[in-house]
Order: sequence, then C-alpha cells, then structure tokens
Amino acid sequence: MAGFYRSTYNNPDGTQGLLAVSQMEPTDARRAFPCFDEPSLKAEFTVTLVADKKLTCLSNMDVASESEVKDGKKAVTFNKSPLMSTYLVAFVVGELNYIETNDFRVPVRVYAPPGQDIEHGRFSLDLAAKTLAFYEKVFGIDFPLPKMDQIAIPDFAQGAMENWGLVTYRVVDLLLDEKVSGATTKERVAEVVQHELAHQWFGNLVTMDWWDGLWLNEGFATWASWYSCNIFYPEWKVWETYVTDNLQRALALDSLRSSHPIEVPVKRADEINQIFDAISYSKGSCVLRMISTYLGEDVFLEGVRRYLKKHAYGNTQTGDLWAALGDASGKSVEEVMDVWTKHVGYPVVTVTEKDEKTIQVKQNRFLRTGDVKPEEDKVIFPVFLGLRSKDGIDESLTLDKREDSFEVPSTEFFKLNANHTGLYRTSYTPERLEKLGEAAKKGLLSVEDRAGMIADAGALASSGYQKTSGVLNLLKGFDSEKEFIVWSEIISRVAAVQAAWIFEDKAVRDGLEAFQRELVSPRAHQMGWEFSESDGHIEQQFKAMLFGSAGLCGDEKIIAAAKEMFKKFIAGDKSAIHPNIRGSVFSIALKYGGKEEYDAVLNFYRTSTNSDERNTALRCLGRANSPELIKRTLDLLFSGEIKDQDIYMPTAGLRSHPEGIEALFTWMTENWDELVKRFPPQLSMLGTLVSIFTSSFTKKEQLAKVEKFFEGKSTNGFEMSLAQSLDAIRSKVAWVERDGEDVAKWVKDNKYSA
Repeated sequence: MAGFYRSTYNNPDGTQGLLAVSQMEPTDARRAFPCFDEPSLKAEFTVTLVADKKLTCLSNMDVASESEVKDGKKAVTFNKSPLMSTYLVAFVVGELNYIETNDFRVPVRVYAPPGQDIEHGRFSLDLAAKTLAFYEKVFGIDFPLPKMDQIAIPDFAQGAMENWGLVTYRVVDLLLDEKVSGATTKERVAEVVQHELAHQWFGNLVTMDWWDGLWLNEGFATWASWYSCNIFYPEWKVWETYVTDNLQRALALDSLRSSHPIEVPVKRADEINQIFDAISYSKGSCVLRMISTYLGEDVFLEGVRRYLKKHAYGNTQTGDLWAALGDASGKSVEEVMDVWTKHVGYPVVTVTEKDEKTIQVKQNRFLRTGDVKPEEDKVIFPVFLGLRSKDGIDESLTLDKREDSFEVPSTEFFKLNANHTGLYRTSYTPERLEKLGEAAKKGLLSVEDRAGMIADAGALASSGYQKTSGVLNLLKGFDSEKEFIVWSEIISRVAAVQAAWIFEDKAVRDGLEAFQRELVSPRAHQMGWEFSESDGHIEQQFKAMLFGSAGLCGDEKIIAAAKEMFKKFIAGDKSAIHPNIRGSVFSIALKYGGKEEYDAVLNFYRTSTNSDERNTALRCLGRANSPELIKRTLDLLFSGEIKDQDIYMPTAGLRSHPEGIEALFTWMTENWDELVKRFPPQLSMLGTLVSIFTSSFTKKEQLAKVEKFFEGKSTNGFEMSLAQSLDAIRSKVAWVERDGEDVAKWVKDNKYSA
C-alpha cells in the first residue's frame, strides 16, 4: 500500500475490480518515478497517464487534454501543478463513479469504485464545499487549485492522505450511510474530511522543511479540524470531547520514557513513519490550542495568516510559525513554546496550600512508570496555570521555575488548568480532591474541568502519586454526573484499572466489574437504549456508551435485551439493532454466547456490503473467548478474507480477556516471518501491530517473554513502537505491585467481592 500500487474491490456482479492508486508520503514517490524525494525540493509536475479508454484518470490538477494512442488506449495530460513536494503527488486510474457540487468556487467531487453507493459520499461532498469556503476566509488565502477531488480507496494503510487537489481516503472515512452508521462514525468522517482539507494550506501550500517538522502539518490540521467542526456543529461540543480524546492521547503516550519530542530528529527513511503518532498529531494540536488560549483565538489566527502568506509555495521550520505568531501578538512566543516542542514529556504540577490566600506549586517530569531519575527532570516548562476561582479564570499566571507560590482569591475554592487547555497533570492533596468532587456536584466546574480532573487522578494513581483506592472513591462520588464526556472519562479510568489487573485474582477482577456495574447500570437503565429522531448527537453517543459498558460488565437486563435484538437481527430483521449499539450488541452476544453467535457474526461480516458494518463485526469477533473460537479469529488474519489494511481489527476483541492477550502474542511469534514479509518494517503498519500483539501484558514474566522474543532481531522501522509497548507493560507491572493489596482491600471493604 505504498508508491503506485494496486487495490482490489468486489463489483456488484461478484467479479473483482482493480484500481491503480498512489500513496507517496513519506518517501514512496521514488517507487513510482525517479525524483529527489524530500519535502524541501519542490517542483512543478506535469502528469500524463496512459490507460484504457473506459477508465477514469485522476491526478492533482484538472485535465488539460486527452488524446487517443495506439491499442485503443488514451493519454490524459493534466495541467501543470504549482510548486509542490513529491509526497503530495497523486495518481488514480480505474472505473469510478462520482458526484459533484458547485457550492464552492471550483468544482468539488467525491469518487468511489462501482461496488460502493456513490450517494453515501453526499455528506463528505457538501461538508468539503463548506469547509473550503470557511478555510479561505479563516486563512485569508484562496484555495489555489482548479478543482478538489476526494476518493474512497478500498486498500489504504492510513486513514486518509491530503494529496493536493486529490485527497485519498479509506472507504469508511469518506462514505457515510446514515442508515447503518451511528453518531460516532459521522463525527469521525467530519473530522477526517476537515483535517485533510486544512492540509491544503497547512502542509501543501506551506510545507515543513524536513520530517522533524511533521508536527507543523499534522498538529495544525488536527487543531483546524476541531476548530472548524466546532463552528459547523456547535451542538457536538467537540472541544469538550477534545479533553478526553486528543489531550489524553497525547498525555498517555508522552508519559512514557520512550516518547519523543514534537520536533524529533529524523536520520533514516524508516524512522519517518514512526513519528506519525499521538505526539505529532495530538500533542502538536494541544500545543497549538494552548498557545491559541494564551494569545487569544483572533490573534492566533492573525499569526497563522501571516505565516501562510509569507511562506506560500515554500518550506518552513517551527521557528517560522513562532515568529509569525510573535509578530501578530507582540509576545515572545518562541521563548515560551520552544521548550514544549524541543523536549520530550511534560510536568506534573503538585499543589499544596500555605494559607487561605496562597498556594505553593511545584513542577516535576511526569512518567507513567513513576520512576523519574534526576537527570530526566532537568527541563523547566512554562506552565500556564489557568486558575479557576470564584472570580472566574485567570489566564495570566505562569509557573516558569521549579516551584513558586501564587495568591488566590480564596483557597475555599480553586482549580488549576481551567478547561484543561494546558499540557500537564495536576496533583492535589486527597482533601483538596474531595473538595473538588463537592465543587463538581455544585456545578462550579466546567465539563472539561470535571473530565480532566478525573483523567489526572487516574493517571496519577497509575504512576504512584496517589493510591488507586482514592481514585475509585472519587469515581464512586460521581454517580450523579449528567454529562456524556465526564462519563466517558469515568468509564475509561475504570477500564484502565481493569486492564492493569486483567491477569490478577479473579475475585478482585469480578469485584471491579461489580463496581463498574453499580456505577453505570442505573444511569444506563434511566437513559434507555431506544433511539429516536429527537435524540441529539451527544445523547445518542451517551446512550450507546452506557448500554455497552453496562452490558459488558454483566448487567443481566441489558444482556437479555442485547440477546433478543441479536436473535431478531440475525433472523433477518435489520432494524432490530440500532447502528449506535451494533458493536455493543455483537460484543455482548459473543462474550456471553458461543459458537452459534460467532458463526452468525462471521456470516454477517461475509455477507454485508457496507464497510462500516463489516468493520464492526470484525472488531467484535475476538470477544468470544473459548480456545476454539480464539483460534478461528486468529486464523482469519492471514486467510485472505481480510484485507491487509484491516488485519488489526479482529485483534481488538481479543485484547479484552486474558486468554486472548496470551493467544495474540503466541500467534505473533509463530507468524513473525510472514508478518514482516506482508508489512515491511519501513512502512507504517508493523509498528502498530507489534504494539497490539504485546502491550496488553501486565506481568514481569510476560515482559521478559516479549524482550526475549525480540532479542537479536532487527527492530529498525518499529523500534519506537516496541519501546513504547514495553514501557506500557512496565508501568502496569509497577502499578499492580504497588497497589495490588490496596485495590483488593477496597473491593472487599466496599462489598464488591466476598
């Protein structure tokens, strides 16, 4: 799935169709034509494609001319492109259908192969036209190409690729059938489309000088997609989701010793793919969000406009962006921001109270493994404290030394990192945490504050700053919470404890499951699992999440309802399961069922023609945990029935139980040579797979097993993923060793286990 390659799909009549498509980023244009394949060596490209007359030919530009050549073929020549980098060049040849809109200055189209209903591209088409017009206004520069095409590709290693004027997508990230897809899928499609279109300016018009500046592209496109999504769909409240999504993803990866700075030195081609991760995308966008809060959104966007105008058709380094933002704001942006992009990690800020009006604040490097060495704790970050008090939010306070004291209106009520726009964890005393829990109930904290506070407490427990029992008590006190995002974080923090304890004593594991049930079930029953036209976008996701969470931790009423829906659905009543809970119903049926349910889900995968439905089925199969069914799930991986791009999907369910986690690792060791052949290390997927096959372990002896397997093997191309996976295991080993007895006692004292 790199360079100029072949993709296959099934035609409506059952025959196989072929497409020739391209993916040049980062260094695969050289597989397609001889070139100086580096981002700073921009050129103008004139492309001619020779193909059968009946086939559609697409490239970055519009068609200049078409002529007949011998053997009934045609030569399609495209207009000359502006100056651009090789990694953005794109070609597609094949039988394609399209829909078009003239709602934007230049034609906008969505293309798909014949096996797909092209009308499912309507949502992305209309959104693209609106988004392009919006970005023209926000960035102050017209979209410079004569057309904008978006195309669904059946075999695609990434989610999507921003080729200038011809964006390529995985089918599920572009086409949306609202009848069979839930609210979460719709949000994902919107985010991906707006992300790729932001790149048309940030990345394509102005390009990073070298791959160590990848974050300039990805961090900005991520920020812009959330910014525009919030403008178009205010009812989705995406900045709330941002705190539990992008921010937590960045903080999670960056809490590992094996993380890397946002600006990471790149010396070999096989290192480039490894930095397309949560640091470049999520931490990059969090840094931009932090600076936009610090400067104010209008000033931030003025700086962005200056940056784009000054460097159009050229290449930049991070300093060029800081200079433009400094120019627009009159502040020394570079001084403040360099620390965040050039150094790995982030701080934990410990807060103590000196008297009624003063707090003492200290920063130290935060590591999930809880074992920071003095030499790893040298960097002092400029921490924007964002103090929330009874007087509102004070954004002016910055902790720019190891420790300092600050005046607050009153220690009766205060909280740092208001709305969690800052990149750090905050550690409070247990008494203060209890007071914040009370403040949350009184409505003194925003949704982002409540979700972020829970996330911080959970992360600090896993690394030894606080006892896990303290966090479980905090979560227990949130049972009257009403917001989706906060519940989403509560559930994910309980899940983190369960994942670390997955190989521990069954009584404790059952106790944690009983706690989850007590927490989630009443709310799930209260909201119900019927969906109607009047349900808002967030309410749909909320109901679906509670239904799945309660059912998978043993809620009898929900299990019975799910089995009933499943039976009707499999018998042919496709309306029996609402798309929002399809995955949960399948998962519950498989977890509490057997061979019959497994065969039904597998058959659904084989017979459905909708990619989103098929993916749901694949992701759930691994929930079945009998040895025979685990083997059948793993046998699918190389059966030829699953596209290589989707090989990781059946592993999702297997990671939910100890038997599956063990089986995944064994399968990887037995099939290693074939894995490396199918997914060459210099491309992007092997690292992801290594992480999936190893990172769910939690015991010392399991860690040793993984280390032993990779001993003496070349890990070039995935050494970063492997190191991060081993770090993740180490952090769980340390957590359970530290708090094993604490959790067992809490479960017992709270009567969740005998």
